[in-house]
Amino acid sequence: MNQKPNGTQYVPGVLLAALTAGLSMVLGKAVPILGSSLFAILCGILLNASQLLPQNSRPGLAYSGKKLLQYSIILMGFTMSFQKVTQLGLSSLVISLPTISIAFLSAFAMGYLLKAPKILTALVGMGTAICGGSAIAAASPVLEADENDIALSMSTIFFFNILAVFLFPFFGHLLAMTDRQFGFWAGTAINDTSSVVAAAFSYSKAAGEVATVVKLTRALMIIPICFGMLGLKLLGRSKQDREGKQVALSKIVPWFIFYFLLASLVTSFGWFPSSWIPFCKWLSQYLMAMALVGIGSQVSIQAFRKQGVAPLLIGLVAWVAVSISSLLLQHVLGI
Repeated sequence: MNQKPNGTQYVPGVLLAALTAGLSMVLGKAVPILGSSLFAILCGILLNASQLLPQNSRPGLAYSGKKLLQYSIILMGFTMSFQKVTQLGLSSLVISLPTISIAFLSAFAMGYLLKAPKILTALVGMGTAICGGSAIAAASPVLEADENDIALSMSTIFFFNILAVFLFPFFGHLLAMTDRQFGFWAGTAINDTSSVVAAAFSYSKAAGEVATVVKLTRALMIIPICFGMLGLKLLGRSKQDREGKQVALSKIVPWFIFYFLLASLVTSFGWFPSSWIPFCKWLSQYLMAMALVGIGSQVSIQAFRKQGVAPLLIGLVAWVAVSISSLLLQHVLGI
């Protein structure tokens, strides 16, 4: 008789992530130009590549990569005022909305040229436009994507996430961008929330905070876009099919973002003791490092080698288009 999971299967991996995160924070202080975020994701990649990673640690590392990142962002909410969060979020829409459109247009144009499957193209476009793997996971049940399309689109987005973590800070320094400018650029042009966090916090703490808010605002676009996709999908179906089609709201709505907003609201009203804020900042950074170790440990070089060229080309064109258009919009708007 199979026993239900009780959480103990996560312990080895979470402990490994905690120890490695501690090491990455020490290294980050020793080499501040790189920062703990870059070291954390790099340590995770090296752990997996070394083939010395115990199998019983994988569930905990996967848990760290998903859940602990969300918890770290919620904790960050206690260190920021609601006014600052809403001001940054709303001001970022003038860049986020056009770049989301550009991501989809460039992905579908490239997909059309390569004669790639429409659902695969849509998933790569969704991952580039909104928030990487989370957006793909949300759109998959709506589009009724098969496992192969999901795996290909996920690995494509993940590949460019890893590139962005290392390339964006380099170009940010090369272009002499301010913390705010880099935060806006990373938040609007890097695919996944984890990679936004890793790249922006390695640039500076101020850039990291700006990028996180900008990214979370962009991530909320999952909701209208997924429902729009669902509506278009159902238009071409019979009434019976439409009645049978159900998509769980929990798979579409990123609830942790609302907890982040609630935390910032609590701080703004003065209900959160100011003496606890330094500890919250440290704990948020530590959980973030643990999450990035977990995410890095899921990078598989072999998986990238097995990919076809089409999804990579679609992802590359969409990613470059979004990155350049975000920079141009910032320049034109004077942000």
